[in-house]
Amino acid sequence: MSNATNQIGLEKADMSEVIAQLNNLLSTYHVFYLNVRGYHWNVKGEHFFTLHPKFEELYTALQLQIDEIAERILTLGGTPLHAYSDFTQHTSIQEDKNVKDGNACVKGVVTGLQALITEQRKVSTLAADSEDQGTADLVDAYVQEQEKLIWMYNAFLG
Repeated sequence: MSNATNQIGLEKADMSEVIAQLNNLLSTYHVFYLNVRGYHWNVKGEHFFTLHPKFEELYTALQLQIDEIAERILTLGGTPLHAYSDFTQHTSIQEDKNVKDGNACVKGVVTGLQALITEQRKVSTLAADSEDQGTADLVDAYVQEQEKLIWMYNAFLG
């Protein structure tokens, strides 16, 4: 292995942009995770018993994905962002504070998932162009799962 490649044999120069995009994605995941935790804690109304556990299910999955993305950054030779101040500078979504209405919470979930999908498709293309199939496969699996979630949450909204 030369100095020009990382520990898994990919060109370091090609990976710097993939790592940067993965850190942006990691930031978006963190902000979305916190939004979903807020929906879980604060949702009120007739759909509380339906939405409260669904939001917990979602943020638990997000927590695992956050860890996998950070580990992928490390595998590629990068350093994952880990400070909230960094996340707010690199995210593609906004904080969604003090949302209590069930439909508004679900709309926030759909918006967040759409942002993740958009970002992940860009990461996948960049990774594939850099011959980084591992990263492409990781985010492609998330996209497939999140597309189904969007359909389900939109079905809830009617």
